[in-house]
Amino acid sequence: MPCASSERACFGLVDVNNFYVSCERIFQPKLEGRAVVVLSNNDGCAIARSNEAKALGIRMGEPWHLAPQAEGRTSSPCPPTTPCMPT
Repeated sequence: MPCASSERACFGLVDVNNFYVSCERIFQPKLEGRAVVVLSNNDGCAIARSNEAKALGIRMGEPWHLAPQAEGRTSSPCPPTTPCMPT
């Protein structure tokens, strides 16, 4: 039933795969097809992983310093608004 009544609240649920990675790829299309991991703010744990990063064995919630070594990955998280791209 549509939410047309003023007596009832209307809620929506959107489920997006790899949400933060998808958001980064909108603003940085060059990340498409590359392994991308978004880290948490306080403890550096993986909170979003691209399918390419999942294939490398990086697990959700895994601390970055414990993540398996991957060719071309940076050794530490990049500061906010700076792309973590190998040089």
